[in-house]
Amino acid sequence: MGKETILKKLIMIELVILAGIASIFFSEKKGDSLWETSTVTEEGEKDFIKWVDFQVSSSALGKAYEYDRDTYGEELHLNWIELLAYTATKTGGDFSNDRQVNTYLEEAVEKLQAGETMEAITEDMKYYTYYLEAYTAVLGGMVGEYEIEVPDGTTEGGESAQEEGKTWEKRYGLKAFSPIAKGFPYSDYDDFGVSRSYGYKRQHLGHDMMGQTGTPIIAVESGYVEALGWNQYGGWRIGIRSFDKKRYYYYAHLRQGFPYALGLQEGSKVQAGDVIGYMGHTGYSTKEDANNIDQTHLHFGIQLIFDESQKEGNSEIWIDCYQIIKFLYRNQSKCARNDETKEWYRIYQMRD
Repeated sequence: MGKETILKKLIMIELVILAGIASIFFSEKKGDSLWETSTVTEEGEKDFIKWVDFQVSSSALGKAYEYDRDTYGEELHLNWIELLAYTATKTGGDFSNDRQVNTYLEEAVEKLQAGETMEAITEDMKYYTYYLEAYTAVLGGMVGEYEIEVPDGTTEGGESAQEEGKTWEKRYGLKAFSPIAKGFPYSDYDDFGVSRSYGYKRQHLGHDMMGQTGTPIIAVESGYVEALGWNQYGGWRIGIRSFDKKRYYYYAHLRQGFPYALGLQEGSKVQAGDVIGYMGHTGYSTKEDANNIDQTHLHFGIQLIFDESQKEGNSEIWIDCYQIIKFLYRNQSKCARNDETKEWYRIYQMRD
């Protein structure tokens, strides 16, 4: 091989390296979010969102949701995700200043009520499409039409909650639930990203909710059970995938001996509000069914999936769901105990 041939190969290698560096450098980035949406390039390669730094406050979630709920059925039905995406574009995704956030939410509502369209008012907002896609992935299954059982004021042979008369009612609004059943106490704080050391040093990519062993754990959103069983880090755990496949809900450290609702298995379909398992402190052990977690709690996590390549591995996207949990506290599933099996079940069924 001549010197000229070697030189040409070295130049080609250097050009490839420089091209790679340039592609990283010129990727538009803000904070921890990569501003790439799900499109197909001219070369046929699929681009999709690589990271989401979800900072929407519970108060902003609540206010945008109420705009959406209260205008349902009207000529102008406000979309809560669009309002939040508009606000995020104005604030750079920062929702820490309540006054500023409220100003932008109200600004968007006023423009829409004046006859402008969301497409028109966001036409020159460079990152609106990113926030809309990202926030739709986070919140897309939480609000909509559904049917739910409600008490009709009569009882059937008794006065206990499970014996009262019920009727079905069509509704529009929040159809996602808190992961803790109604009436069961818990404590929590924003612990996303703190250090964990069991097995290897890593970040805590979820939210811990401390409570009592046996507390009923609730399906936040309707979907199907994608994972169920033992994991040395999460102990007994459940993974539920939303029907649109954008969200993966992870519930870990479930109760020793009887972690799951009766009949639950991989592939099972669940409705939002169903009892799916029970709080415990299993995990941190290669020995199955071991209680090696010091404090009883639910580890709850939300993973976003824009492409199946992100499901497992280094490209996983887990978001801070503390503010979402605070928001979902307004919708808790009421449950009753079966004295024979000593298990819990939801009182009011739902059709999603």
